[in-house]
Amino acid sequence: MPVESVYPELEPLLPRVRKPIQYVGGEVGSVVKDWDSADVRWALCYPDAYEVGLPNQGVQILYEVLNERDGVLAERTYTVWPDLEALMREHGVPQFTVDAHRPVGAFDVLGVSFATEMAYTNLLTVLDLAGLPLFSSERAGHHPLVIAGGHAAFNPEPVADFLDAVVLGDGEQAVLAITDVIRDWKRAGRPGGRDGLLLKLSTIAYVPRFYDVEYHPDGKISKVTPNLPGVSPTVSKHTVMDLDAWPYPRQPIVPVAETVHERYSVELFRGCTRGCRFCQAGMITRPVRERSITTIGSMVAKGVKASGFNEVGLLSLSSADHSEINEIAVDLADCYEGTNVGLSLPSTRVDAFNVTLANELSRNGRRSGLTFAPEGGSERMRKVINKMVTEQDLIRTVTTAYASGWRQVKLYFMCGLPTETDEDVLAVAQLARKVIEAGRESSGRRDIRCTVSIGGFVPKPHTPFQWAAQCAPEVVDDRLRALGGALRADRGYGKAIGYRYHDGRPALIEGLLSRGDRRVGGVILAAWRDGARFDGWSEHFSFERWQRCAETALAREPVDLAWYTTRERDYSEVLPWDHLDAGLDRDWLWQDWQDSIAPEGAGEVEDCRWTPCYECGVCPALGTEIQVGPTGERLDGRRLLPVVGGR
Repeated sequence: MPVESVYPELEPLLPRVRKPIQYVGGEVGSVVKDWDSADVRWALCYPDAYEVGLPNQGVQILYEVLNERDGVLAERTYTVWPDLEALMREHGVPQFTVDAHRPVGAFDVLGVSFATEMAYTNLLTVLDLAGLPLFSSERAGHHPLVIAGGHAAFNPEPVADFLDAVVLGDGEQAVLAITDVIRDWKRAGRPGGRDGLLLKLSTIAYVPRFYDVEYHPDGKISKVTPNLPGVSPTVSKHTVMDLDAWPYPRQPIVPVAETVHERYSVELFRGCTRGCRFCQAGMITRPVRERSITTIGSMVAKGVKASGFNEVGLLSLSSADHSEINEIAVDLADCYEGTNVGLSLPSTRVDAFNVTLANELSRNGRRSGLTFAPEGGSERMRKVINKMVTEQDLIRTVTTAYASGWRQVKLYFMCGLPTETDEDVLAVAQLARKVIEAGRESSGRRDIRCTVSIGGFVPKPHTPFQWAAQCAPEVVDDRLRALGGALRADRGYGKAIGYRYHDGRPALIEGLLSRGDRRVGGVILAAWRDGARFDGWSEHFSFERWQRCAETALAREPVDLAWYTTRERDYSEVLPWDHLDAGLDRDWLWQDWQDSIAPEGAGEVEDCRWTPCYECGVCPALGTEIQVGPTGERLDGRRLLPVVGGR
């Protein structure tokens, strides 16, 4: 039967909330399909505000992949702000999609994309407003399956009790496989009910209810074992091996309200093997798989034409590492010269930026911000984290940028890294002053600025630092205050250097959620019931709330907040995510952790794109391989790209 829109009930509430336009839908690129013609219906959720969620590349890709299929329907939903949440509860309006304003509870699947653990409480808001039981064990056959994915789902144990299934890794092929299973199950008369469907899906996704967790008396995990025959003891991630075969999004969604990014983004490659020891994204997305220059050119042409965006973001974990990045930048700049379309490279390694990129990215006279991430202030610290960037690399890079017309660069660092000292953090101030000096000298100007942005380090699963003790927030805060004083101390540079930082307390809660086990679910639930919403937003985050709820929820357990965060793990400890396989060899990760903290100094792990394999384990474990160019091909602007922007 058709599912009616809730918009008639929603519309009278919108004049009473902030930014009502974000809830009305109707964006260019959005899709509304007939409900009755669909066999399987997905509600894709990014559990944060519209302004953050709409540009999310992963959701946009899955939205398009699903809607291209006959008999499949996908719509989007985001977490509503607390002002609308209160009104929806008062007037009985359920969680809705922005495409057709259909109630989320009517769909077959609620697919949730977690980019950050700090969105876990927002999931509970979405579930509750949708009328779904918070616990998967309490849901009936008519409730949608709640399936999570995204980088922050590689350790889903803290929210395991709220999820029906979890997809690890790339989602393009996985969502289609899940769709086929659901369609066949429905056509067969729903054999086995909800558990029967989940058992079929357990070959594709991780189903937490099919695994039991046992604990030692001291609180550590004893073992994680399947509780049904036929369920695998480990679950492996999905890897799309031919990105050229998946050139999405083709029809990017154009926001109707202001969002954090308003550009057409094309993913140059997926994965990173630079080996930064702190970087979960680089570890879990291996191996590197490049898109060809011709596919990139075609995607840009079609995406700009379909959306009207005047900025093209060339995205990857380290975009300048593409084997043909110079050719891509030159050819795209040639194609769009004289138009209003500009290129940006939001993710740029210090040692990969060069004069060619600087010139091409500013060809149309537009200079979007340049951000470089040395991560560690001292050379010693950068060796510990395997961020093999020297001070000379940084000075050479910023000199190129300033000489090419940029007046401001942003430098990102972390505080609280393993083995870090006060001196390592204070070295950031010395580095920033040298950057200003280099900029003034290379440009001949005094209006040169450098912004230092620094955040607290959080150890992440599936990285060499997964065993590390997190730095106490008071130590992080003391170092950040000292750094601020050092940056302001020299009047010749103080006004030229901006300083932005995040205090250590939110990072501690992120650490709890990142490396927690199923017992942390009680903390999340307690915090949500106590009003936790939008914890990734500083104006909504309350450390005191989380601290109080952790004490209450864990009162009868032999563990506490510090046990999950500031405690170092040893090799023998079973980690909550050990049964979830990102392809990385555990012994290799452990050895890299030991190498990073070795008394004689950290050893370098080189990038296996350009050096022999160093046996991280991904390729043999998953049957994958690195896919890089160069292809030797070039873009023909006259043939390939449409005339846009009033050439």
